Amino acid sequence: MKANPTEEVGLLTNASKPTRRFWQTQRFKTNMPLWLMFVPVILFYLVFKYAPMAGLVIAFKNYTFYEGVWGSQWVGLDNFKMLFTQAQSLQIIRNTLLLSVLSVVVAFPFPIILAIMLNEVRKKWFQKTVQTLVYLPHFFSWVIVGGLVVTIFAQSGVVNVLLERLTGQSFAFLFHESSWVAIFLGSGIWKDAGFSAIIYLAALTSIDPSLYEAASMDGAGKWKQIRHITLPGIAPTIVIMLILAMGRVMEVGFDQVYVLQNSIVSGISEVISTYIYAIGLQGGQFSLTAALGMFESLVAFVLVLITNAVARRFGKGLW
Repeated sequence: MKANPTEEVGLLTNASKPTRRFWQTQRFKTNMPLWLMFVPVILFYLVFKYAPMAGLVIAFKNYTFYEGVWGSQWVGLDNFKMLFTQAQSLQIIRNTLLLSVLSVVVAFPFPIILAIMLNEVRKKWFQKTVQTLVYLPHFFSWVIVGGLVVTIFAQSGVVNVLLERLTGQSFAFLFHESSWVAIFLGSGIWKDAGFSAIIYLAALTSIDPSLYEAASMDGAGKWKQIRHITLPGIAPTIVIMLILAMGRVMEVGFDQVYVLQNSIVSGISEVISTYIYAIGLQGGQFSLTAALGMFESLVAFVLVLITNAVARRFGKGLW
């Protein structure tokens, strides 16, 4: 079947036209305000995230201020060998992993539970009041939160005063490793769970209300509705948040640990961020701390890849 000569001419004409670049398209011009708003974000990541990666080269050097980053002597993997042969370094890595894993296992479900509970509240005034109260701690700095925690659980704090009246003796909560870990986890949940619940509340709004009505007509109670409708509905959001949380496994917050720790519980409270501060900024061992920071980033990167690979097996991967 012969093609129409007019169609052939049209095809040749379209083929001869040069492809328009993306920034010349109408779509780009329409979204120009959005691109301009995105420029500061790009600059932030380029300046504060990607550009500093060049400084990781000092992890393979014996860095000194006098010789500079590029002039310092190459030492290869000596800093990493020193890092993994020192008992203190291994203990700090263990503490970081322990506190991070506990934070993920214990603290991660709380925003989900809180969001589901708030979503089930029918009195709007009560819901908004509770939301405000649980969001508020997020906007306090760890200096304020740590001061409150230390004041409450100190030897002369509110908890010990009540405990002494009830039992006749007090307990040094901040000077025992097990109780210190519990306070560390509890203060982190109290500060951030409310704000993190916002994401899950937003995800809950995308669930079709007719699903709950149909389930209720079929005799499903609240627990079954949450199990078979709510949780599957927000499962993609949960997976994304879990992947992001795994990327921060090695990043135990410096502020929280530094404010709450003391020398008696240093065996469990000394983590990578506080160790870098102590031997890097105060001790001047910049190459060793750069090696430790690089190891921290590589472990987080591998954990993100593993978590995403597992999520993809269930059809919920981020990429």
